[in-house]
Amino acid sequence: ISTQAAADGSSYLEMGNTKVICTVTGPAELKGTGGARAGGDKADVRVEISVAGFSGVDRKKRARNDKRVSEMQTTISNAFAQSLFTNLYPHSSISLSLHVLSQDGSLLAACLNACTLALIDAGVPMRDYICACTAGSTSSYSSGSVAGFEWLEEQELPFLTVGTLGNSDKVSVLVMETRVQVGRLEGMLAVGVDGCKQVREILDQVVRKRGAKILEGSQL
Repeated sequence: ISTQAAADGSSYLEMGNTKVICTVTGPAELKGTGGARAGGDKADVRVEISVAGFSGVDRKKRARNDKRVSEMQTTISNAFAQSLFTNLYPHSSISLSLHVLSQDGSLLAACLNACTLALIDAGVPMRDYICACTAGSTSSYSSGSVAGFEWLEEQELPFLTVGTLGNSDKVSVLVMETRVQVGRLEGMLAVGVDGCKQVREILDQVVRKRGAKILEGSQL
């Protein structure tokens, strides 16, 4: 947390070999024609994802209008628009900027978790953490479902990304980009939700450690 001093909030997160930087700007008044009249009664959550050309195996830089990038931006924006208390900041915007330095699976989950930490660092009030995890199903029924996928595994096996609100079983994000037999879906979802609870514990430790450090500094 607080990896970028110039931003209102920031975070650097690694999930396996996937590495993401997130910066938050705002809440800030919407600019443009109309000034304070622009926007609605709630803050507008805006998400921009930049994928470095060297981040993936194919060394291909994704354009801003790339379909998968656009879908992830919309998914993240919708998720945090529901979890943040946007009604406290009418006629304003909260901008989330994500920079993908390395991607080796679980990219959407990493972006969601990085956004959660950066928003906490920015002091934006939210109902609870959004914690995300990727879960998939192996080709063998005996092996069951597993959590945390790398890039090569995502190319071969069906997987889904699930995000939960806090330590509950309430699903706020559910994205599946591959086909899977219906019988396996329930097991994958259960493993994903359990993985989200473990992720929440890790994120909570990071936040508490940062909070303790701030308190120590204020007492000096």
